[in-house]
Amino acid sequence: MKKIRLRLLLAFGLSIFFSCQSQEEKKQDRPNIIFIMSDDHAYQAISAYDNRLIETPNIDRIAKMGMLFTQASVTNSICAPSRATILTGKHSHLNGKIDNHFPFDTTNVTFPQLLQQAGYQTAMFGKLHFGNNPKGFDQFKILPGQGSYYNPDFITKNEGNIKVEGYVTDIVTDMTLDWLQNERKADQPFMLMYLHKSPHRPWLMAERHMEEFTRRTFPEPATLFDDYSGRTSPAGEAEMNILTHMGWSGDNKLSPEILKKLGIADVGGYDSIRYKSEFARFTPAQAENFRKYYGPIEEEFVKNYPLMTDEDKMRWKYQRYMQDYLGTIKAMDENVGRLLDYLEANNLMENTIIVYTSDQGFYLGEHGWYDKRFVYDESFKTPLLVAWPGKTQPGTRSDALVQNLDFAQTFLEAAGVPAPSDMQGESLIPLLTGNTEKWTRDEVYYHYYEYPAEHMVNRHYAIVTKEYKLIHYYFVEDEWELIDRIKDPQELKNLYNDPAYAAVKKDLHARLEALRVKYKDSAEISQGYIDKLLEDADQGKVWGINKERAEEIRNRRTKVESR
Repeated sequence: MKKIRLRLLLAFGLSIFFSCQSQEEKKQDRPNIIFIMSDDHAYQAISAYDNRLIETPNIDRIAKMGMLFTQASVTNSICAPSRATILTGKHSHLNGKIDNHFPFDTTNVTFPQLLQQAGYQTAMFGKLHFGNNPKGFDQFKILPGQGSYYNPDFITKNEGNIKVEGYVTDIVTDMTLDWLQNERKADQPFMLMYLHKSPHRPWLMAERHMEEFTRRTFPEPATLFDDYSGRTSPAGEAEMNILTHMGWSGDNKLSPEILKKLGIADVGGYDSIRYKSEFARFTPAQAENFRKYYGPIEEEFVKNYPLMTDEDKMRWKYQRYMQDYLGTIKAMDENVGRLLDYLEANNLMENTIIVYTSDQGFYLGEHGWYDKRFVYDESFKTPLLVAWPGKTQPGTRSDALVQNLDFAQTFLEAAGVPAPSDMQGESLIPLLTGNTEKWTRDEVYYHYYEYPAEHMVNRHYAIVTKEYKLIHYYFVEDEWELIDRIKDPQELKNLYNDPAYAAVKKDLHARLEALRVKYKDSAEISQGYIDKLLEDADQGKVWGINKERAEEIRNRRTKVESR
């Protein structure tokens, strides 16, 4: 009898031992997660997608190690709302961060909080864009708001507010590598958010790249001189045309003194202020280096300006835009390479998910535009490259309709952490691991809110499939747009009233309404956000919109409703 009891106790003890050992192994097997995100990085400016503008060999390394997504998109193409969607796994109308004006609802539960609670060591370095105390992070050093390219300030978890001399892309990487080297705990999985300011406006490149990029010439997009005919009125109303709305000084780097000399007015009334604000951050040596390369540009411009036509000016501004924008990407690609080299040298590649993405796409002269906001491809689509050694087949591509809405659930599933029931995305794990039959999404939902405001892109929501886009502009104008993505890849023709597309239109309307129900969006929610914004505009609280313009918008809306 004693022998039987002894055997039972031994068996029980071994079962507990192996169970604990199995759980510990499973815990240790949880992948590290490195989330690399840039700001306004167009997929057209990554050579893994298209090498006509720039080579990005280090970002391309992630694609070679894993999967490149050709149809990745955002739910709302504007900086802070995109980041809120990524953190919460919820559409803007539910997480509350619909635009850059309204604050983020800090009662939202974010995936970093859940990973931290599950035993992950968490850190964030770079640009968050909103808030100064991100939840769920053991360590953070973030830029206040938009941040600065040169000698930037940082809000830190343990050091208070600090200022660091140097170039922001290099500094954020230094902080990231220092954390990996000196603070990372080898016995814990980690989740690291490595977030770049580049290539966000005002596109100030690193000193080491000024000589190369200020001398380069870039190919023009086919739609640079788009006249916006054949589409709805919001395309023509938008204030993001390179010729008309891009600043000569703050954006194209002509000094305010030159503008005054040539009689060129400030664009928007704050162009020179933006220039002076950035220039004031330079050290004397940085300012001297800047003038060394930008001074000759000014001299040539002064000589040519009196004879320049509007077409000449558009072409000149486009080249200046591309030189500076792409110059900032050069430094970012170099620094992504520094991070990848560190991971390889320290045996951290094997069990680490590495993601490269942007908070949205960006117009690089397509339709004559810069900026983002519209559901047209250049801003709606976003780069997405994911490497997961041992899980994702190297050098693969996917045309699945994935969104930034999906990141939270992907990371939680990879970590073995249950996702909250109110998250609205879908885990990308089936796509990353070759189980594509488990991915069933064939349409995505988009909703943009920031109007009236800077750039004046009308509010709209849309359904997007691989073949079509059905778009509803609902404030101020009430207009519909139907795009055939296959036959019209440049998105130049509205087919909404084309009889040949009547069946397609009917089907898309039904599917769009079903999507709005699925994601819990409605006209009532939208109107509530409109009312709040106009109230703030009346009080002068909305950037770029005064009380008079808010009243003008109301009057326009009243006329539309009375038709």
